[in-house]
Amino acid sequence: MSILRDIVATYRRPRHVIAGLIAAGPREDRALAVLMGASLLIFVSQWPRAARQAHLDPAAPLEARLTGALLASLFLLPLAAYLVALLSHGLARAAGGRGTAFGARMALFWALMAVSPLMLLHGLLAGMVGPGAVGVMVTGAIVFGMFLWIWLNGLRAAQDAGSGQSV
Repeated sequence: MSILRDIVATYRRPRHVIAGLIAAGPREDRALAVLMGASLLIFVSQWPRAARQAHLDPAAPLEARLTGALLASLFLLPLAAYLVALLSHGLARAAGGRGTAFGARMALFWALMAVSPLMLLHGLLAGMVGPGAVGVMVTGAIVFGMFLWIWLNGLRAAQDAGSGQSV
């Protein structure tokens, strides 16, 4: 299945999609590619907001703002994602889960990839109407809620896949 079809299917059946990704086998190169693709889209989603801020406050030029966003999105976010995935795997194991660390990583990385289209929309709104608008805050809350929903369902699928249960 293509990545776009998987993203769309994730909004309907996140456990099924993530279970399929985990069932394809523990390939760290695929997990890293998903994470880096999500990080790149998250970086692109910040461009409109950075352009607006640079236009309104020329003290920090656009290049400086984009450099900071690049550092955060493509270098720090992947490191933090690996750490959060490790912690979530540990918590799941402590709660009696039987999933693998790869399953926990894939659940988190895929949740980031699946919400990246919503993050692009959020970034576009923040660039067009500014940070204090109600629509931007509501969109941000929707993005965060969808991320949590997909990630937690993915963790559940990873635990079910590790225990041999069907999803």
